[in-house]
Amino acid sequence: MKARGTVLSRRMAFAATVSDWRSLKAGDRVEILKHAHVVAAGEVEEISVSGNVLWLVPSAPSETQLFMKSDGVQVRRT
Repeated sequence: MKARGTVLSRRMAFAATVSDWRSLKAGDRVEILKHAHVVAAGEVEEISVSGNVLWLVPSAPSETQLFMKSDGVQVRRT
């Protein structure tokens, strides 16, 4: 049996924000955060080559959304 601290630290590491968006792949489930509030959630559709732009297919039926790092948003895997 694993120690509780180990399990919690792994869970927190997975939920940590993604600093290099190029590490994301199409189909990854993510949340978009701005000022510590979740503003969108869904699946990554595409990441730009530079890693500064992310296209998201929202969980709720809606159009694909575009997010830019320069807008101050953060991405967290779910």
